[in-house]
Amino acid sequence: MHHGSGNYEAFARPRKPEGVDNKTAWFVGAGLAALSGAAFLIRDGHMRGDRITIFERLKIPGGALDGGQDLERAFVIRGGREMEDHFECLWDLYRSIPSLEIEGASVLDEFYWLNKDDPNYSLQRATVNQGQDARTDGLFRLSERALKELIAVFLASSEEMENKRIDEVFGSDFLNSNFWLYWRTMFAFQEWHSALEMKLYLHRFVHHIGGLPDFSALKFTRYNQYESLVLPLCKWLLEQDVDFRYGVEVTYVDFDIKAGRKQATAIHWLEDGVAGGIGLGADDLVFMTIGSLTENSDKGDHHTPSRLDQGPAPAWDLWRRIAAKDAAFGRPDVFAGNIPATKWESATITTLDARIPAYIRKIAKRDPFSGKIVTGGIVTAKDSSWLLSWTVNRQPHFKHQPSDQIVVWLYSLFVDRLGDYVNKPMQHCTGEEITQEWLYHLGVPAEDIPGLAATAAKTVPVMMPYVTSLFMPRKAGDRPNVVPNGAVNFAFIGQFAESAERDCVFTTEYSVRTAMEAVYTLLKLERCVPEVFNSTYDIRKLFAGIRRLRDGKEVQVPELAFLRKLVLKNIGGTDFGKTAQ
Repeated sequence: MHHGSGNYEAFARPRKPEGVDNKTAWFVGAGLAALSGAAFLIRDGHMRGDRITIFERLKIPGGALDGGQDLERAFVIRGGREMEDHFECLWDLYRSIPSLEIEGASVLDEFYWLNKDDPNYSLQRATVNQGQDARTDGLFRLSERALKELIAVFLASSEEMENKRIDEVFGSDFLNSNFWLYWRTMFAFQEWHSALEMKLYLHRFVHHIGGLPDFSALKFTRYNQYESLVLPLCKWLLEQDVDFRYGVEVTYVDFDIKAGRKQATAIHWLEDGVAGGIGLGADDLVFMTIGSLTENSDKGDHHTPSRLDQGPAPAWDLWRRIAAKDAAFGRPDVFAGNIPATKWESATITTLDARIPAYIRKIAKRDPFSGKIVTGGIVTAKDSSWLLSWTVNRQPHFKHQPSDQIVVWLYSLFVDRLGDYVNKPMQHCTGEEITQEWLYHLGVPAEDIPGLAATAAKTVPVMMPYVTSLFMPRKAGDRPNVVPNGAVNFAFIGQFAESAERDCVFTTEYSVRTAMEAVYTLLKLERCVPEVFNSTYDIRKLFAGIRRLRDGKEVQVPELAFLRKLVLKNIGGTDFGKTAQ
């Protein structure tokens, strides 16, 4: 497997690998990484679909890309995915998957046309004082000290950032800036999270620095990601005769480990409480999704809080058993060993009439029933003790959603703190109480809040113990390589596998990238895996990013003033010069 960019290899089709007709493939988990891996085996690896089996403990595919309706509760989405135009592996996949909405189009075509016609941007990123504009004005408000810290992290080596927390490399100036408000609420970073992941994000998205304040950097699907991304991919895989086996919990994988060679030799599972398994040879390929952001998620309802489930976690326990076999298989407890540091809670609010949408319209400055972009991303209640953020995507957010309802997604980073209206921590609140707190920050008069929360909405809270586990401080080796050295027939995929490229986690792109690397490596495919977009090496992007970080102020570096004038004199009329000025 190798990486590359440009049309030459991107448009080329790999030839059929030698011996692929004798191989079978087994996937542990049916999240996006596994679904993508199965698609790459078929499209690029020339493997027949009926030789691919996907095991899933739950009754539905998609992993964290969920979205559905519980008749007793209401609509539910545990989270939403922010995407951009340089998710190279994701779009490479979906150019080949037919759209369910537009005949003759791919999912990528559908997504591209949608975001061309209805580009994303926010008209109000943050509020204070019960729904008033926080007047962040698109500015980062970074002091010179904070800027120096940011640049120092950007320039540091990855090794220098290993096992460090964000608040160990950034001071109070940075942590009180608008930049950190935008950043932490957009990506769900906490001060105790990994400085290394922060650095990787800076490099990965430096070309989008200017789009952070108003979310113009982002693109969204037409519906929730389950209906827009998972369903068309699953339909295509089923048409290729891929075997989905739901209700199967993989409990262990056996390995034969010798010097310079590692082979998976058996898969063990429980199906309806009955133990089963299968032996594996060198031609039986195993792709294991390790860890899980949404493991042990618990749903409440409008009258019942969700609970924090700290009990057995099958996805994590499987990784622990596997990791005990070889040091190269990673260290799962680095990520899953501190639930208080990795949990937060989300809630899906379904409005039932026109009363609450009027307040949404006031803040979003758009009609939530228009079918187009509404908030354009999250709106953060800057003075919320929970640090509450909420968003309304294009409506309907579900295909079968009634036309007079709006689906809102809300989450809070500080679920242990007392609310500003509800005198309880979010994690102890019912859906109705969470709705009350949200209505307070929307600017609903206090006397109207109880009635609206009781009769004008239905809310489902979801507690997720491991949702930011991938951001915990770490070092090299804590995540296993996608294909460990010496592995002949197995790979690790998903958010906790170590990509061979400098990509960052908590994205759909990362799941697809690890799957692509796994398939291309084990099958020795001659086509390249797309490189991460190289904006971090583009001096134009770096100059533009620095200028935005300084809120448009001229860069002042006294020691380099003469050199700067000399450079600008020589490049003043060029595109580079225009960017640098």
